[in-house]
Amino acid sequence: MSSILAPRIAAPGTVPPSGHRPTSRRRLAPMLVLPLWVAASFAHADDFIVYSPHVTATQSEIEVRGYGFSDGRAAINGERAAELSFAHAFNGWWKPELYVAEYKKEPGARGKLIGYEFENTFQFTEPGRYWADVGMLASYGRPKGGGPAEIEVGPLFEKAVGRFDHRINLIWERKIGAGAPRGTGFRYSYAGSYAVSRAFRPGIEAYGREADNAYHAGPTVSGEWHVPGSQGNLEYRVGLLLGINAAAPRRTWVAQLAYEFF
Repeated sequence: MSSILAPRIAAPGTVPPSGHRPTSRRRLAPMLVLPLWVAASFAHADDFIVYSPHVTATQSEIEVRGYGFSDGRAAINGERAAELSFAHAFNGWWKPELYVAEYKKEPGARGKLIGYEFENTFQFTEPGRYWADVGMLASYGRPKGGGPAEIEVGPLFEKAVGRFDHRINLIWERKIGAGAPRGTGFRYSYAGSYAVSRAFRPGIEAYGREADNAYHAGPTVSGEWHVPGSQGNLEYRVGLLLGINAAAPRRTWVAQLAYEFF
C-alpha cells in the first residue's frame, strides 16, 4: 500500500526530450503498485489483535472480531475481515480455540468464507511472579477449498504496573503443504492500556507486518461488564489505527466482542 500509485514522468503539457525513453520509470511502476496488492491480499483478522498470555482454568469463550480498511486508494479501500471462534481452557495453562468461520472481502470483490483455524494459548508463568508474564501462541490454519495451510507460533508477553497494562506479541508464520511458498513471515504487535474502570480502558495499539510492509498505530478503548444473573462477562474493544508508512492503509478500524463464562 503506497501513496505512489504511478510514477510522475512529466508535468502536464510537457514532452520528454527527444530520444529519451523512461524505461527505468516504467519498470519501477509495477514495483510501486505491488505493495498495494500485497497488503490487500495477505492481512488476516488475527493480525489486529494483541494476545494475552493469561489462561483462566475452565473458562469458555465465544468471540467475534474483525477489521476494515478506509483509504482513498481503490486497491485498499473497503477491505474487511472477521472471525468467529469458540474457546475453552481445560486447565490453568492451555486454552485451545477453534475458528469456525473466517470471512474476508477484498477491494472490488465479493466477501467469502476463506478458512478455519485451530489456535492454542499456553501460559508459562504465574501472573505477577516474574518481571513479565510469559506465554506462547501456536496455531494451524486451513484455507477453505484447499491450498497451502499456515502455521503460526511466537511468544506472548504481558506486564501490569498499577492501572497500566502492556502486552507484546512476536509471531512467526509459515505456509506448509503442496504449493506453499518458501520463507517465514513475521509480525509484531503492542498494546498499552490504562484502567480508568473495569468497563473503560483507553489505550494505544501498534502493529507491524513484514509480509506487506505495513505499520499501524492508534487509539483503542476496551473494557468488560459482568452479565447480571450469570457467571459470565461481556468484553469489548474498538479502535482506529492510522498508517505510519505509505504502504499501510490510511485508517484501519478494529473491533472485538467476546462473552466469557464458566
